[in-house]
Amino acid sequence: MKEFLNVAIEAAREAGGFLLENFGQTKKIERKVDQCLVTEIDRESERIITKILRSSFPNHGIVGEEGASRESSGEDGYLWVVDPLDGTHNFVKGIGMCGVSIGLIRGEEFIAGVINLPSYGELYWAEKGAGAFKNGERIGVSAVNELRDCTVSYDSGMRSGADRKIDVLKKLAPEVLNVRMFGASVRNLTYLAEGKVDAVIEFDDKIWDFTGGAVIVLEAGGRITDHSGRPFSPQNNCYLASNGPIHDSLLEMFSGLEC
Repeated sequence: MKEFLNVAIEAAREAGGFLLENFGQTKKIERKVDQCLVTEIDRESERIITKILRSSFPNHGIVGEEGASRESSGEDGYLWVVDPLDGTHNFVKGIGMCGVSIGLIRGEEFIAGVINLPSYGELYWAEKGAGAFKNGERIGVSAVNELRDCTVSYDSGMRSGADRKIDVLKKLAPEVLNVRMFGASVRNLTYLAEGKVDAVIEFDDKIWDFTGGAVIVLEAGGRITDHSGRPFSPQNNCYLASNGPIHDSLLEMFSGLEC
């Protein structure tokens, strides 16, 4: 297991260094079909990461946001999930809430995760059963147990499915201390894992957005489910992640709404 984590950390550091060198220097910005932005920096970062992963684990599968894909050629069933630049919109605007996310799954199981936020000098990692860490120091979720004291990081993608997101937000906002939108899952989930926010609500995250962060949150003592309270899996797109004590109260906000 340590070998998996060490290689992922190496890849995240290499790609994070590349992102930092090019921060504020994006030359070409494109729009995908879903209107999300992509740059030459995203693609090069993914190339850096996948080269390291393929070299170390030739039998593992890989899926990346910018097109990297390889089926597992071995019997172990491991799949690396790569977001080479989560928070591209922040990156192109010169906002530091962006970074690299690398996760490892096997079937429905979250195995290991690494997130590097180079503008902050923050490197997070976790492996199943071994705890979560930031720059080598163990981290844990908050102990907040009442909604009125809770800070929630909320889905910032209001361009799609706005009605449903606003319906939940209307119920949520009066009940909690405050709501924040950071625009990057790497920031949302690491803040949750170290207790700076108490919950994260997402409606349409992709597998590369959350895989690395999910491992870190779970190993930091957090809880993740879909909006109905069912166990979370890599196949989900909508989720509630929390410190645990406030989870069931937050699930009530989704009553009557389909995920």
